[in-house]
This record gives sequence, structure tokens and C-alpha cells, in this order.
Amino acid sequence: HGGAAPGPLSPPGGGAADAAGPEGAEGLFVLLGAGLAAASHPLLYVKLLVQVGHEPLPPTIGRNVLGRKVLYLPGFFTYARHIVEVDGKRGLFRGLTPRLISSTLSTITRGSVKKAFPLEDMEHVSNKDDVKTSLRKVVRETSHEMMMQCVSRVVSHPLHVISMRCMVQFVGREVKYSGVFSAIGRIFKEEGILGFFVGLVPHVLGDVIFLWCCNLLAHFINTYAVDDNFSQASVIRSYTKFVMGIAVSMLTYPFLLVGDLMAVNNCGLRAGLPPYAPAFASWIHCWRYLSAQGQLFRGSSLLFRRAPIPASFPMD
Repeated sequence: HGGAAPGPLSPPGGGAADAAGPEGAEGLFVLLGAGLAAASHPLLYVKLLVQVGHEPLPPTIGRNVLGRKVLYLPGFFTYARHIVEVDGKRGLFRGLTPRLISSTLSTITRGSVKKAFPLEDMEHVSNKDDVKTSLRKVVRETSHEMMMQCVSRVVSHPLHVISMRCMVQFVGREVKYSGVFSAIGRIFKEEGILGFFVGLVPHVLGDVIFLWCCNLLAHFINTYAVDDNFSQASVIRSYTKFVMGIAVSMLTYPFLLVGDLMAVNNCGLRAGLPPYAPAFASWIHCWRYLSAQGQLFRGSSLLFRRAPIPASFPMD
């Protein structure tokens, strides 16, 4: 998971906590979530630095599939090596503490909301249902999932903001946000309560669009495209949602990018100021700016990153 619930990296499918039945299971999900967050942190960290447009290394010449020469920006491994050279191996885990707290809050919140509002009649869509019944079930399940997702996103977002700001301090070598408590105090003093929720709207919108598109598309494909007479029908159905998730997460990526950029924009850190980005008046202003630059998918791929032509560094 990214900082909050299903954060910038992973698509917002129902988190593991959805299955948390007994008390012990929830503790296990918190641990699993924390372990996953820690393991994936360097990837998320490099992604964020790419998202804000920080390119400390020159592009290299490589060849594309057709054998033509292409300028490539450094991929994840080269970038991570650069961070280690500057900050040591521990540097790859900058901002991890607030991210772990955010991930834990998200998991616990999902579990609590699920207990408070159990979805009655949770039997899943079966082949015996008629079209109307099955669609009604999908809509109810998705609405329930959306409620859990939105509540957990709101609760965990303040820590997500702190984690993002800790990470982008790499760009300007600042030490403005160090500990979690001092960061909370600083944001409250400088930006008030709303400072903890910058970038929340695009994140929630991205989550909601993701959930509905993913669940409805998977439902329609399973209902109308997969033939029951086919021997592997049930296997294919179980993978449909997963494949849809990957496809839809690419479409909703700009919402996550804009949410992350808004979290660090104009907060006194170099990564949130010109030449990296103007001070945005709103997330829509940010979206339009990125769209005009053709940068709405910046950071979505960390392996083969084509350099923009003409390549100008840092990006203005």
C-alpha cells in the first residue's frame, strides 16, 4: 500500500483487512500491511522523486524495440543507487515511519468500518442470480467497499502527507520535517487543519473511480464474455478483477500523481516550488498544468523511462 490505504503505488482494491473476521486476524493484517509497506518503500520513494520531477542523473542513450537510438532516464535501480550514494542504505527508507503509521491506521479503520456497517447478505454473485440481482449485489458490495475506502483514506491521509514531505526533502536537502510529532505541530502551525488534507480530493476521486470501474467492468466481462460451458470459466472469472485492476489503475494514475504533488506543493520545500512546480491554487490547476506539459503519467513507469525531447533538467 502507498502511504495511505491503497496509496500512490498500489491500486485501491479492498485491502487485506476486508477479510478480517476474528480479532487476531486484524493484528495479522496490520503486520502484513506494515511489512509490505516497508518492503515496497524504496520503490515508492523513487517514484515520488520522479513524480515531483527530480532528475539528478543525466539520461543515457539506449535502443528501443525497433533498434532506434532513444534517450532513457535512469530506471529504479540506477536511481536507488544514487540515493544510497548520497544518503547511505538507510536513506532509502526516509519517511517510512509516518507511512507505517498511515498504513496501520488505514487497515484498522477498514476493519472498524466493516464491523460497524456489516454488509448483510454478503453471499457473492452466483451464476444462479438473474442479471438484475447480480448487478444489484455488485453495486451494494462496491458501495460498501467505497465507504470503507473513503473513511480509511481520510483517517490515514494526514500521515501520508507527512511521509511525502519527509521523502521529498531529499531534493533540497532540507530537515524541516523530521519526527512525526514535530511535523504534525509544524503543519498545524503553518497551514492549520486543512494542511493535513492537501491532495485528499484527487486521491479519493481516484479511489472511487477505480473501485466502480474495476468492479463493474469485471462483473460485465464475467457475466457476458465468459461462457459457463467453458471448463476454465471459474478460473478466468477469478482473474478478471485482477487484470481489470491493473488496467484501471493506469487510467486513474493521474489522480494519484496530482494528489501526491498537492501534498508537497508550496509547503516550503524546494521540491514543491519553482522550477519543479508553480504554487498551485488547487488540484485542478495542478492537473491542467501537468496536462499541458504532457506529464500526467510522470512516474507511472520506473523501468523504461523515455526522456522528454528536448530533455531539459530539471523539468520546468
